Amino acid sequence: MKRFAAELIGTFALVFAGTGAIVINEVSGGTVTHVGIALTFGLIVLAMVYSFGDISGAHLNPAVTLGFFAARRLSAREIPLYLSGQLLGAIAASASLWFLFPQSKLLGATLPAAAPSQSFVLEAILTFLLMLTILNVSTGAKEKGITAGIAVGSIIALEAMFAGPICGASMNPARSLGPALVSGHLEHLWIYLIAPVLGAILATFACRCVREPGCCTEQNPQNAV
Repeated sequence: MKRFAAELIGTFALVFAGTGAIVINEVSGGTVTHVGIALTFGLIVLAMVYSFGDISGAHLNPAVTLGFFAARRLSAREIPLYLSGQLLGAIAASASLWFLFPQSKLLGATLPAAAPSQSFVLEAILTFLLMLTILNVSTGAKEKGITAGIAVGSIIALEAMFAGPICGASMNPARSLGPALVSGHLEHLWIYLIAPVLGAILATFACRCVREPGCCTEQNPQNAV
């Protein structure tokens, strides 16, 4: 249950801060800026990795959890615990933002700026790169683990910075589900539920191609990012 609580609180913080930056940017006339939003997502993930990485691994993302399962670094019986914590945390964060900013129509929901197929491919590639980074910094030398939060937070900020205006750069089904459910904008939710999971699973195969046998499936006591 500690892992469940860590994932719930960590995902709440991620969605509250990240989508909160989008909402506050909207209601304040753009004072946060797109760069500020991207950095907010990266920094909150960095903080949560260092806060809860030793408890649950700080997945904060169903796609990452399923990616670890595909890499054989998480057991099937743990998946419901992780996913339920992540989804409840995301929905609670979006409900809190709706209470604070009822004038916001989207609450930071992710929507494609152009063709849905374009955003689908982008989300899959972005999550592929994110999961590949996570798999590589969560195995091997101890020094890698120390800097894992910096690496993961940095790639999230980077990807949000250049791809956010096109697809939203969600890379996280929970981050998209919370705002979509609370705001009622479900029309493109399928993109952000399927594409990140596909990208994360593909990353596990890519990791095996560039690492020595067994490296990317090496068990970690905390399955830690």
